[in-house]
Amino acid sequence: MNTQPQYLPAGTPGQSPTATGIEDLLSAFAAIADDLDLDAVLERVVSAACQLVDARFGALGVIGPDRMLGHFITVGLDDDEIGRIGPLPRGHGVLGLLITEPRPVRLADLRRHPLAYGFPAEHPQMTSFLGVPIRIHDRVFGNLYLTEKRGGADFSDADEQLVVALASAAGVAIENSRLFDESNRRTRWLEGGIDAARELLGRHTEADSDHELVARHALHASQSTLVVVLRDLGHHRGLICEAADGVEAATHLGRRARGGPLLHDLTGTSPPALITGPDVALVLPGAAAGTIDAALCSRLPGEREPHFLVIGRAPGATAFFDVDHEMMRSFTSHVSLALELLRAHRRREQEAVFGDRDRIARDLHDVVIQRLFAAGLSIQTLRKYTADARALDRISAVTTELDATIRELRDTIYSLRSVPQSAPSFTSTVFSLVADAFDGQDLEPVLHLSGPLDSLVEGERADHLRAVLREGLSNALRHADAQAITIALGVAGGQLDLSIDDDGRGFAEPVRASGLANMRRRAELCGGTISITSTPGCGTRIHLVMPVDIRRTESAQGGR
Repeated sequence: MNTQPQYLPAGTPGQSPTATGIEDLLSAFAAIADDLDLDAVLERVVSAACQLVDARFGALGVIGPDRMLGHFITVGLDDDEIGRIGPLPRGHGVLGLLITEPRPVRLADLRRHPLAYGFPAEHPQMTSFLGVPIRIHDRVFGNLYLTEKRGGADFSDADEQLVVALASAAGVAIENSRLFDESNRRTRWLEGGIDAARELLGRHTEADSDHELVARHALHASQSTLVVVLRDLGHHRGLICEAADGVEAATHLGRRARGGPLLHDLTGTSPPALITGPDVALVLPGAAAGTIDAALCSRLPGEREPHFLVIGRAPGATAFFDVDHEMMRSFTSHVSLALELLRAHRRREQEAVFGDRDRIARDLHDVVIQRLFAAGLSIQTLRKYTADARALDRISAVTTELDATIRELRDTIYSLRSVPQSAPSFTSTVFSLVADAFDGQDLEPVLHLSGPLDSLVEGERADHLRAVLREGLSNALRHADAQAITIALGVAGGQLDLSIDDDGRGFAEPVRASGLANMRRRAELCGGTISITSTPGCGTRIHLVMPVDIRRTESAQGGR
């Protein structure tokens, strides 16, 4: 049996395209030039090629940055057949021959080529084969594949010439469509960045956190499948997904990512990094296998704690092009500038509060305490005007009370002046607290934060919340023997909710109630309530609810 590939001989003058073939070719030129949408143009190219040479099956593979087929369009197969075949080709075997050697290939029997392998069991019968590269200027854009000429004949030299001519015209049409598509991409990215910045700086309510808003606008601007914002926990503790939007976004929120080394070299001015293959799972925590096959990663410049914007696309979706790399940098610049302005605005508000604290402390020290001290001295002078024992006792009691009041005022002055002028944000302290609690543990937490926590939770309320969170995590890690622990903290509708859920052993009555009593006391000090529910063998839930005043934040937002 002859196992050599059956390349067909070069054509003879008698095999040149006929007048009918030329007319069909001109009709194909008109068809592929009738649209500017890139996907529509690619599909028309394949359909026109199949009609031109009477092929039963056709495909067009777009060569991606990794020199593999990143986008694959087929004609002649219905959705059920495509589903049974499985994953679309990536450019191995005969299909990859045109990538490594970009020139026409014509075979009598595709299956007998040495590179023909890996055909799925459900793949249709394909024998005759014609492959032609599509060039744009001096670059190969992709390859046109045609198989199974109807009637059982082989593709002729005339067929090859027609398809080569069609591929040349297709290159021009694809380039025009690509430029149009690139212009639309630029517009979407620019509008997305401007809209995100406008909403960050001009919103009067804060239903979403800053990074949740960034993720939402990035998803629309990039036309991608999934967008996440990762926060670097620092001290080599890895990354955590702080915000997510897109397909199955909830499965990514709050999960740890192991892709720190992949993003380590990214700075605020670095170009985005393209991550493909198995590395995608390292930067997209919780991504199911096969859902995302490429991700574009960029660092948000100017952040105190490093944040990374990660944009993922599903297999078969449009590949990331140079324009995506370029415009993602523009998008992150827009939103980072808005975030920095927002932080500056919040710092000014904080500095105004600290200024009031300093002024109150000065007034208490320079005016109120001095007057109390003078009043105490005046009362002391009354002793020389009376010998009545009851009156002298009363004078001593009043001066003692004044001394105690002065000491309390001095403590108050000290507390007013001891507030740090540049404290880390509340969410930063929560991330650090959770990272410290699970440091060295095999168990990884899931942490969900939502809403304007940084602008609404501060001072003693923040201290009490962190204390409840620390105690709840400590109890779960020491006593629950849990396989999963989920922390959810958010603000919505004038109410703050904190829940800590574990799937551990649970309890009917706690062995030690001091920790639970402390959490309840903390909740009362914040004007809230806490419930602790547990069933043996079914885990434990700690749920804290407290009111928050969103009017202060809304009035501050309205003053921008």
